[in-house]
Amino acid sequence: MSLGHTILGLLESRPRHGYDLKRAYDERFGRGRSLHYGQVYATLSRLRKNGLVEVEGTEPGEGPERKRYIITEAGITDVSRWLDTPESPEPYLRNTLYTKVVLALLTGRPAAELLDTQRAEHLRHVRELTRHKLAGDLVDQLVCDHALFHLEADLRWLELTAARLDELAAEVRR
Repeated sequence: MSLGHTILGLLESRPRHGYDLKRAYDERFGRGRSLHYGQVYATLSRLRKNGLVEVEGTEPGEGPERKRYIITEAGITDVSRWLDTPESPEPYLRNTLYTKVVLALLTGRPAAELLDTQRAEHLRHVRELTRHKLAGDLVDQLVCDHALFHLEADLRWLELTAARLDELAAEVRR
């Protein structure tokens, strides 16, 4: 996800201070991973340098004055272009788990145990996300569904790989 575009989108809805942007980001997109203030201000500085945001005014606050940022027409155009551009599906052709399985086979380690351990970790994560989804609001449910669908695909891959482990071992040894 592009942090700059996300901040531009938040600013398009209304002018905000850096603190407000961080809070809005964390509420809407930071589930499990909040944004650091330094990221917000560094991104705002870059957006301002590129002419995508401007400082509309300043207000006294607890500490330094608080700058209120607004999006420029160029910023609106930029975020519109970003929203209109489809995301490229990530095929995961370079996969750490696959690499571990192959290296386990190459070095004579028990690849089946590696797959079993990974399956147990995936299932633990599925249970955790399911609990979070059931207790959450619509945003939590949608975010958890996205993660759960990816975990389900990983679990299918783990099962397929376990079923074809002997064949893969022969291929790796060649």
